[in-house]
Amino acid sequence: MENRPDPVFDVVVVGGGPAGATAARDLASKGHSVALLDRAGRIKPCGGAIPPRLIRDFAIPESQIVARSRSARMISPSGVPVDMPIDGGYVGMVDREHFDEWLRARAAESGARRLTGSFTRITRENDGCMTVQYRTENRQYMQVRTRLLIGADGARSEVARQEMPDEQVPFVFAYHEIVEAPEEVGENYDPHRCDVFYQGKHSPDFYSWIFPHGSVMSIGTGTANKGFSLRSSISRLRQATGLDTRKTVRTEGAPIPLKPRKRWDNGRDVLLIGDAAGVVAPASGEGIYYAMLSGELGARAVDLVLQTARAKDLRLARRLFMRDHGRIFWVLGMMQRFWYTTDKRRERFVSICRDPDVQRLTWEAYMNKRLVRARPLAHVRIFFKDLAHLLGLAPVR
Repeated sequence: MENRPDPVFDVVVVGGGPAGATAARDLASKGHSVALLDRAGRIKPCGGAIPPRLIRDFAIPESQIVARSRSARMISPSGVPVDMPIDGGYVGMVDREHFDEWLRARAAESGARRLTGSFTRITRENDGCMTVQYRTENRQYMQVRTRLLIGADGARSEVARQEMPDEQVPFVFAYHEIVEAPEEVGENYDPHRCDVFYQGKHSPDFYSWIFPHGSVMSIGTGTANKGFSLRSSISRLRQATGLDTRKTVRTEGAPIPLKPRKRWDNGRDVLLIGDAAGVVAPASGEGIYYAMLSGELGARAVDLVLQTARAKDLRLARRLFMRDHGRIFWVLGMMQRFWYTTDKRRERFVSICRDPDVQRLTWEAYMNKRLVRARPLAHVRIFFKDLAHLLGLAPVR
């Protein structure tokens, strides 16, 4: 064990994904001493979609956008496609292998000190600080001292397991393959379109996807069913779409949480953000925007605690997040629990997506990250159309 380093960091951030890198950058920019601890070679399976609001709010440069999706295609269990064009806009696509590293480098440019290793445990000192122990790639144990700690270490957060073990968050397991993209546009691939498969044969309780990433593409799926083979599912999907002959560049798998934790802090000196806090949108599985937002709000809460020394101020991060996004998480959770359970319901769900009002309000909510209240008549129309589908009165096209 190395000798205790000096001085003490204000904050150690465990996990260098979008949430952790964002928090580290914000805190370092405010003049705090920050250590960003991340495992080497970690890449999360992810479709890589980021909405315009994320690009604006977090100043993402053009160099990180590997593709621009201008529509989505929803494919029903019977194979019926429904296209949802984006009117005058696009969804940016990033490759997490490069995007996450760029975020970590930006945090370092702002003053955060990068450390490479895996978090192992915390011990607390009599002086009110804690020692954070981590293991390097060559299995050496190192440690740093800090006043506060942010856990941004994923759905199976070791920080959460040790500091907040009372709550167990359910998750789906996601798997994707990064595959070389076809040279030409075809029926089953368009470099400006995201394809989403609502088919029980590919996922019994979630969805599968083919998303463009420039010269490559992400082909993935997810499920909470432990007996369902994700690799076999992707193999079948690639065969069905004629993409089985394309070269596989890499494969990744990881758990994705299904709902936000009821508490993000331990009431003392630890705060969770990102997947560790459960901030992945149900139904859509979208996580990058919400991760980075939780990192921003987490940094705000930690900055306040460093000024006031009031541990209760750590609660600010979750309170602000749920105030602005709790409702849409609840709506999406209800939608997933109902529409994703059977192929009959999935068929009707995809049919609903054909409706222009549904498409317009869906894109407005997704692109701007808020529920749209300015179109009351459209909401009324959608309500009655949804009711007709729920009762089986509407035709499935």
